Formats: sequence, C-alpha cells, structure tokens
Amino acid sequence: MKTPAFRVSHSVIWGSSLLLGLLMAVPKIADKHFNLHETIANSVITFVFSIFVWYYSMYTLPAYSAKDVAKGFSVTRLLKTIGLGVALMFILAYAQQLLLTHLDFGPVMLMIEVRGILISLTFYMFIHLLYQNYHNQQVSIALERSKMDNLAAQYELLRQQVNPHFLFNSLNTLKYMVESGDKHSIDFILKLSDFYRFSLESRKSDLIQLSEELKILESYIFLLKARFEEGMEISIDVPESRANTQIPPFTLQLLVENAIKHNIVSLDKPLRMRIFTEGDFLIVENSLQLKRTTETSTGLGLDNIRQRYLHLSGKAIEIHPDNQYFTVKLPRI
Repeated sequence: MKTPAFRVSHSVIWGSSLLLGLLMAVPKIADKHFNLHETIANSVITFVFSIFVWYYSMYTLPAYSAKDVAKGFSVTRLLKTIGLGVALMFILAYAQQLLLTHLDFGPVMLMIEVRGILISLTFYMFIHLLYQNYHNQQVSIALERSKMDNLAAQYELLRQQVNPHFLFNSLNTLKYMVESGDKHSIDFILKLSDFYRFSLESRKSDLIQLSEELKILESYIFLLKARFEEGMEISIDVPESRANTQIPPFTLQLLVENAIKHNIVSLDKPLRMRIFTEGDFLIVENSLQLKRTTETSTGLGLDNIRQRYLHLSGKAIEIHPDNQYFTVKLPRI
C-alpha cells in the first residue's frame, strides 16, 4: 500500500506565519521611539519569510527519501535552506531600505539576516520533527496491518486444520450411527449442518455475540457427545446479561478441541469441562488428565486466541494450569 504524502494544512502555515509576524512587532510597539511604518515593515518581512520557509521545506520533502529518514538529520538540506533564506532576507532587507531610506542599512540588514537564520533553523527542526514522527506512525501502521494480516492467515490455517479433522471424525461417527440404526442420526446430520453453516457465515467476522457462539457450541458439543458419549461432561452456566457481549468466533470451540486433544476422554475417566462467568471474565475450565502420548500440535490454538484478543480488544487472556485443572480466562469485550 502506498504511503500517503506528508502534508501540513495551509491554514496552519499561514496562521503560524502571521502569528510570528505579529510577535516580531511586539518589541517595536514597546519601544518608546515607536514607528508604525518600521513596525509594519518588520512584521511583513517576517511573515513573508516564514511563508517561504514553510513552503520551501514542504516542497523539498518528497526528495527526503526513506534512506534519509533512517539517517535522520540532513545537514546538507539544512544548509541549503539557510543559504536560500539568507539570500531572500537580503532581498527583503534591501526592499525595506528602498521604502524606509532613513534606516541604517548595515545594522538593519545584519539583524534581519540573523532573524532569518534563526527562523530557518527553528522551522527546519520543527518540520523535520513532524515529518519524522509522521513516518514513524506510517511504519507503525504498516507493522500493525502486517500483524493483522498474519493473524488472519493463522486463523484461516487453523480453521483449515481443525475443521477437516473434525469432519473426518464426525463422518466416521455418523457412519457408525447409520449402520447401527441410531435414532439420533438425523439430529446428528442437522447439528453437523448447523456447525458448518456457522463456519461459513462467520468467515469474515472478527467478533460475534456470545449468544451466537454458545449456540453453535451446543451443536459442536452434541456432535462430540455422539462420538465420546459419557466420556465428556460439559456444563455451561452463562447468565443472560452476558449474552450480548462480544467474542472472537470459534474461541470456545477451539478451547474445547484443545482440551480433547491433550487430555484422556473415556467412559472410565470422563473429561469434565465448565464454562461460566466470574466478574468480567468468561472462564473455560477442564479437568487435567493429560494423555501419555499427545497428538501433534501446531501450537496455533491458544496463541491464536491470545493474539486475536489483543488485537481486537487490547486485553489479554489469562491461562492458569495447575495439578487438577486447566483454566482459560477470557476478558469481557
């Protein structure tokens, strides 16, 4: 994406130049030998010179490449600005001498030249600071956009990994149910359909309502229960007042899938899970009964949830494993 050109508002340029010209008139007004024509000439010279420095500096900025930004302060560019400023100030001082012939040209010219150098230095450093800060912001925006694109790619990769694996297991379960004449086969097909419809609908959603996430989680749990039967016990206790809060899609499904992937799920040793609220957190907790040989893990699951929460809400999830439970606390959005 092309970086927008750095610009300063014309109103800022003209307004600041006019203000500087008026400030230069203050010492003249306070002088007991106040001369209106000298004061006006002094202010006009400062105003015109300030306009020149602003627009000249802005005009030369496109040549200020990314390599110059990396180097920082450009002495050559500063000296060039000061040189042109000295020449312009000499012309303005000479024009003032033609209008106000009673002034001593030497001291007046020297004073004007010193003022021009000071204005050039101040404006250059100020514009340089603005320009450097602008480019730093653009770099930060580009990095943030890159992180989001990378996160989206990870999320899509995770979806592609989880869903086919889950679909394979679900179809095997469905095959067994049909062959055994299980009366819940139709319900299983409908729940499987609901789950994948949700997968397609939420493809472009960053956040969904918690009520929607819980609704699809019920379908997901139904499919898991058909596979593991009483080997899984999942309780959900979320008050209605939290139904309209937001959550990244597939968060709860990924946490349930993660628990199944790493823990024993059997009739003799059922995996127990709880989903409930506590303060500003939605908590997903499972009993810890790790498999001796764990499935190959990409490590994308929990990390993806952590990254999405940070990017979408600026809040971090909390992970608390102990000897009995593995607990994930999701902050309220």
